[in-house]
Amino acid sequence: MTAELLRQQITRRHFIGEGKNLLGSVALASLLGREPALAATKIDNGFAGAVRPHFPGKIKNIIYLHMVGGPSQMDLYDYKPVMQEWYDKDLPESIRMGQRLTTMTSGQARFPIAPSKFQFEQCGESGMWVTELLPYTKKVVDDMVFVRSMHTEAINHEPAISYMQTGNQVPGRPCLGAWMSYGLGAVNENLPTFVVMIARPSNTEQVQAISARLWSSGFLPGEHAATSLRTSGDPILYINNPPGVPDAIRRKTLDGLNQLNQLNYEQIGDPETTTRIQQYELAYRMQSSVPELTDLGQETQATYDLYGESAKKPGSFANTALLARRMVERGVRFVQIYHNNWDTHANVAGRLPDQCRDVDQATYGLINDLKQRGLFDSTLVIWGGEFGRTIYSQGGLSKENYGRDHHPRCFTMWMAGGGFKGGTIYGETDDFSYNIVKDPVHIRDFHATVLHQMGYDHERFTYKFQGLDQRLTGVLPSRVIDELIT
Repeated sequence: MTAELLRQQITRRHFIGEGKNLLGSVALASLLGREPALAATKIDNGFAGAVRPHFPGKIKNIIYLHMVGGPSQMDLYDYKPVMQEWYDKDLPESIRMGQRLTTMTSGQARFPIAPSKFQFEQCGESGMWVTELLPYTKKVVDDMVFVRSMHTEAINHEPAISYMQTGNQVPGRPCLGAWMSYGLGAVNENLPTFVVMIARPSNTEQVQAISARLWSSGFLPGEHAATSLRTSGDPILYINNPPGVPDAIRRKTLDGLNQLNQLNYEQIGDPETTTRIQQYELAYRMQSSVPELTDLGQETQATYDLYGESAKKPGSFANTALLARRMVERGVRFVQIYHNNWDTHANVAGRLPDQCRDVDQATYGLINDLKQRGLFDSTLVIWGGEFGRTIYSQGGLSKENYGRDHHPRCFTMWMAGGGFKGGTIYGETDDFSYNIVKDPVHIRDFHATVLHQMGYDHERFTYKFQGLDQRLTGVLPSRVIDELIT
């Protein structure tokens, strides 16, 4: 399409909103009672984001540990000893109340109760019940906030993960990391603001697909999408110059590309063109910063003792957790780690111990490492999945093994650091871990609370798109859970 033809197809809204049409932009800003967008890119006191925080925030960085597939809450944190008396009895209809089931169990003739086969211990001053599968986690429960009453409407993986990450079951919207990048901006110009890593589980019995749509910038400017850091080979594809191409030639090539992109932007005004220029420049700077970041040879044996020896294995969860600490130490705002294979429709006894072994010591190490380095209070660590699991068994049931289906009505997540109130246990479920009986927390409430700790009122932290002030928490009611934060 020629530039002239594109200009003919530009709508009035697009014309007014374009940064190069300064008069229209200023006029629109005055009508909306806001400052022009151009004035928001650099603010005093070194603030580099697009939206000044509404009040002092406590979070500068976030490390989000997402357990892909939905961890079984009653086998990990939501202790239900009464269920031992219900072994192989049918889930009462008074508990299920006609709630939606997945197609994987809706055809079952029975819904037999499967009590957890694992032992639990009450830990810390908080008295939180924790499974025997997480011996290291038991030591840091007083640094954590446990929310046992999380709930969602999504019952299948793709919409559920999208909902948890972006606030909407329909993909294509900005995720939490993109919102943080947009709001607070970059700290280190030589590293991305938002990074994603996919850790390889030691057990690969049932690995879910993980879509890059989960870390897109959606309708936010493209520069706020995550950079995916590979866990084997070059950390980022093409981070190194091709053989025979010296750095001076690379620089000259990029200068030429940037000039062409700038000419294109001046003719057409597509904001994605400026994003492309910025990304080329960031990629060039990362050629020196990323190798230093990923060189774990600088770490001491004491650090490896903290995270576990598997931290030396590229791609392991412990390895990515250690890299996450190095990133926030260097100014990366948001680090997302996905750990797969928590979708235990069968063989809970065989798979759950492996999953817990992957994350247990590494999580303990991450929390203590952040504390030792003075980063804990300003860094929020989030742990959780996209939904929970059913108390009834999917497929065959014995006292030694069973499977569990998806369950969106209640599940457990925890947060640590970032001004969250360690040692707090919030929310309660019934004896079947099937329904919430006290203090429900929706995904929207979770997002509103995290944004609050970043310094943002979730109702005012918006981005205009398609004529609407879009926000992470959407338009349905949501609230900050004050009981979780200091």
